[in-house]
Amino acid sequence: MTSNETQPGTGDAAAGGKDKRMVDLPSVRRLEAVGFRAWPAASVHYDGSWLIRLNAGHDSKRLNSVNPLDPSDYRDIPVRLEKAARRFADYGRPLTVRQTPLTPPQLIAHMDGEGWTAFSHSTVMMADIAERDFGEGIDHLPIKDVGRFVDARIRIGKDDPKTKAALAEIINAIKPESGLFLFEDVESGPTAVSLVVQDNDLAGIMLFAVDEHFRRQGLGKAMLDVSLRWARLRGAKKAWLQVEADNEAALALYRSAGFSDVYNYLYRTPKA
Repeated sequence: MTSNETQPGTGDAAAGGKDKRMVDLPSVRRLEAVGFRAWPAASVHYDGSWLIRLNAGHDSKRLNSVNPLDPSDYRDIPVRLEKAARRFADYGRPLTVRQTPLTPPQLIAHMDGEGWTAFSHSTVMMADIAERDFGEGIDHLPIKDVGRFVDARIRIGKDDPKTKAALAEIINAIKPESGLFLFEDVESGPTAVSLVVQDNDLAGIMLFAVDEHFRRQGLGKAMLDVSLRWARLRGAKKAWLQVEADNEAALALYRSAGFSDVYNYLYRTPKA
């Protein structure tokens, strides 16, 4: 494929990949690359252009999945999936394929034919922030204490406290410049968090969360503005993020902030 080619989006495996929206594959490739750098896996292995990412300490799907990166790389699909399954078994994890517009249609057809389950549909979004007007908002400096940030994220997200060490390790492994933002209430404690990963002219918004008791009060918009303002001051021209497709409140917030859909992805596993 040439750098200017597009292909139909393959965001809906349940419908056999029939999403007909055209996707800009060069944009997908770049966002996939910066996404991997923004959320680094402990183990990385290539089988051709299939990127296999695994992490023993954290069960993030993005850190524990096969990520095909070339639609034309579809040789020996059953053999390669079996090899990948053995790697996943060594980590005590089920084989999982992350299906994006870069996934070969032949691999999608194989998974469809074998009855693989599709789950966790997500949307990648992007916004131009180069000329964005942030108004008269107050600048907030990122905090330096990773442990404090992780504690806040676990509390707001109601995650398992046992994931603290693994999450801190992931954040510390991020190579591009990153900012950890935390809003707190004097009485209630942490109310919102955001991790911004600055990668040249792109900024990724990660681990974004607002405490359920403080939603619909403008806190999400304020945290998003703080995150984007910090990124732009460091040279970011565009911002990107990923959000679960059924999270209507988050989608509404991001779209109101100028983010638009770029492509969809989902995860697939063999049927039990």
